[in-house]
Amino acid sequence: MDIGHKIKQLRIQNGLTLEELASRSELTKGFLSQLERNLTSPSIQTLADIVEALGSSMSDFFKEDTKEKIVFQKKDFFVDERENYTVHWIVPNTQKNAMEPILVELPQGGESFEVTPHSGEEFGYVIEGCIQLVCGDETFVVHKGETFYLNGRNFHYIKNEKKTLAKVIWISTPPLF
Repeated sequence: MDIGHKIKQLRIQNGLTLEELASRSELTKGFLSQLERNLTSPSIQTLADIVEALGSSMSDFFKEDTKEKIVFQKKDFFVDERENYTVHWIVPNTQKNAMEPILVELPQGGESFEVTPHSGEEFGYVIEGCIQLVCGDETFVVHKGETFYLNGRNFHYIKNEKKTLAKVIWISTPPLF
């Protein structure tokens, strides 16, 4: 952590000059200037005084800003090649999220695992090929550019009986895979 940068950032956010912060923390303007440029280091007590003068706490000061990743690239995907299909986790670590989007690739004769009944919902979009959605006792044909939406009350899975590769964006809530 860059302590000097963080102090300067908080000072500016609070609309304070170096002189005002020096007055509030009972330190010299020169010392604070050197501190903000990382030319010196404060004692723990001095840092606590500065942080208090900035209207913060030590725990908040040292809390790391973890920016939530919003855009994911292909290199971020996790690929799992299973026996009859391939799953691409297109948003990493979705177990912590409310929904889980994946890309499923089904070769000719491929089929996903059977999803057991659950309290969530699922959405699928066929981006390539054609699949069969088997839901309970019913089978639905879903072509490229078409979607499916279902609740998770029944056993269900998808399969590809065509000679071409099928690709499906499959989103479930809660995460299933």
